[in-house]
Amino acid sequence: MMADIKFAKQIVFINSLTPVVMIGWDALRHNLGANPLEFVTHTTGTLALVFLLISLLVTPARKVLHQPWLIKLRRMCGLFAFFYGVLHLITYVWFDRFFNFKSAVEDIIKRPFIAVGIASLLLMTPLAITSTNKMVKRLGGKRWNRLHKLVYAAAVGGVIHYFLLVKADTRLPIAFGVALGVLFGYRLVSMMLERLSRPEPAPRS
Repeated sequence: MMADIKFAKQIVFINSLTPVVMIGWDALRHNLGANPLEFVTHTTGTLALVFLLISLLVTPARKVLHQPWLIKLRRMCGLFAFFYGVLHLITYVWFDRFFNFKSAVEDIIKRPFIAVGIASLLLMTPLAITSTNKMVKRLGGKRWNRLHKLVYAAAVGGVIHYFLLVKADTRLPIAFGVALGVLFGYRLVSMMLERLSRPEPAPRS
């Protein structure tokens, strides 16, 4: 079973890294379309949101499919969400603002959706930092779980960021929003069922 999990992790790692390799390859061949900056920025942002939602999907999939080993893939998916989020921000700061932070601040004031996106990435930062087994032990299971619930706020911010960014065709950000809503709904129903299944405390005599 351990070998199967290791193989699954390798498959997930390779497939998760493939998009950025393809972007780099297309960049070398000058094959990123008429607006390379827009393509890379939008692609990395979309990938960050995709991996964020996949990381949230792991727990429901584990329970519904009765495959507990899937939980071992959640951390990797979350880290790739952070990785693509950082690439998304770097693309903006480097190639759009040319590391002119004053210009970046002025742009954030003019376009609040950028501030929402940065806030989401900041929420993901402590989650990435505390993703190791050593940090789980240091924080303790309960504190670690409470901290990592920030992933839902980060996901909501990511969807809002995407929706505000898109001016005309909002179908894709709405689809992300619906997917996130379903995941929230599953979590809420699971919590309610868990409470109902708890045995009532015995009455005091």
